[in-house]
Amino acid sequence: MRRGAVVAVLLVLAFAVAAALGVQAYETARYHRAQADRVLRDYAALAAARVAQRSALEIYYAVKPPLKAIQHANEMAPHKPLPRPADLHFDVMEHEFSLAPYIRFTFRMDLKTGRLQTSGHAVPPLVRKWLVDTLPVHTRTVYDTSWHMGSVLGQPDWDRRYVVYTVVRDSQGSLRTALGFEVKPAALRPLVVQATEKFPLLPRPLTGGVEYDSMGSIIITDRYGVEIYRSAVQYTSPFTARDTIGTDMGDLYAQATLRGAIADQLIIGGLPKSRLPLVLGLLGLTAVLIGTALFQLRRESQLTRLRTDFISGVSHELRTPLAQIRMFSETLTLGRVRSDEERRRSLAIIDQEARRLTHLVENLLHFSRSERQTAHITPEPTALGPLVEEVIDGFAPLAAARGATLSAAVPEDLVVTADPGAVRQMLLNLLDNAVKYGPTGQEVRIGASRDNGVAKLWVDDGGPGIPRADRERVWERFWRLERDRESAVAGSGIGLAVVRELALLHHGRAWIDDIGPPVGGGTRVIVELPV
Repeated sequence: MRRGAVVAVLLVLAFAVAAALGVQAYETARYHRAQADRVLRDYAALAAARVAQRSALEIYYAVKPPLKAIQHANEMAPHKPLPRPADLHFDVMEHEFSLAPYIRFTFRMDLKTGRLQTSGHAVPPLVRKWLVDTLPVHTRTVYDTSWHMGSVLGQPDWDRRYVVYTVVRDSQGSLRTALGFEVKPAALRPLVVQATEKFPLLPRPLTGGVEYDSMGSIIITDRYGVEIYRSAVQYTSPFTARDTIGTDMGDLYAQATLRGAIADQLIIGGLPKSRLPLVLGLLGLTAVLIGTALFQLRRESQLTRLRTDFISGVSHELRTPLAQIRMFSETLTLGRVRSDEERRRSLAIIDQEARRLTHLVENLLHFSRSERQTAHITPEPTALGPLVEEVIDGFAPLAAARGATLSAAVPEDLVVTADPGAVRQMLLNLLDNAVKYGPTGQEVRIGASRDNGVAKLWVDDGGPGIPRADRERVWERFWRLERDRESAVAGSGIGLAVVRELALLHHGRAWIDDIGPPVGGGTRVIVELPV
């Protein structure tokens, strides 16, 4: 154990020395790469901010003329209905986008009383309620006094609504009346198109003459995640940033993504190239070799521990029957029995413990032969019924000593092609496990049947069951369940391993199934043999 620990420490130190050369180079390259990535993300944030700023300006220049027209109409006739959208007259600069075709209704709302007047398309009740509930709060919290306008994007009914308004103050300077209009959200798309396609994502001195559409991609969304605009070409890269076009513009968002290949134009010398493949490859190979060595050391350590447990378990199993045989033989030799009944009981115990010793020695002999790969069998036609009865008769005293009863239900005409001694050994191992790990007073049942050209032989017990996760590991040599290792029940850990090896020698198989629930419902161990 100490030698293995020393070798493991030396291997780890060797790996540390081999890794030291690569770590410094990796950290340096990672630092330069992180700096370059940070610069590119800053450029992406700058691009998103430029798109957001330009979009806000385009929206402002588009909504200001109709707002002024509504405000002028209110000043001229404050007590008359506002003009309908078709009657609004406002000037739009040449080559600028006009909202006139998209306006659905105009409105005037008294912020003190909540009285709402509209002109134009009929306003659904849900939309009216939404305006009455939203505008008083919005004018106090979001309204931009520097731009003298505000906008709200909502979905009070089946349709999204984009409302633009301005506020008129009373003689005391308090917010009194909200004037505005509702426009189709589709009108926002031409505005952001103008903002994104008329101006480059980044200042020209930074891009070195790179064409606009090959620099990056843009997506404009509203507060609900609905896309208003998406550039024709979309790029995927980690250099993505998002900026708000402004809460006063209805909570619109601009996302800019820089094309990864543009890094060579934005950063002098481009992104730093990794020069670590060879170093990392050698480091990886070293790690694999050292890991393999450590794994083998660990397996060796586990095997040593399992063999130690095996020797301890076998010694305990040998010591107990030998002590019993010696004690009762001395009792008989020295004439200390007081009656014929005590003499018969002493002889029965000696016979019982001798059977246990025989069973254990046969297991050890088979295990030794399988370790040397010299185990062999002599298959012959064998009637299972008489063989099972013979095993039960021989094992009954051992079962009775542990408070268990045995029963069998095997068809009389079931004949298998198997080595009788091997089948006997498998049955004894299964019965020993069932009696050893089951509760006192249980009934252990042996059953058999013919199924699709093979014979199935099984042993049922009333024990605690075997968890599904451990049902393959219990067939491994020396391996025992954690609860059994921590209990006072002695065991060598080779009983089930011998069963499976003997089954495989017959070209059969062995597995574990449930009788009831996976834990607490008992265990059924099945051996399949050729007919």
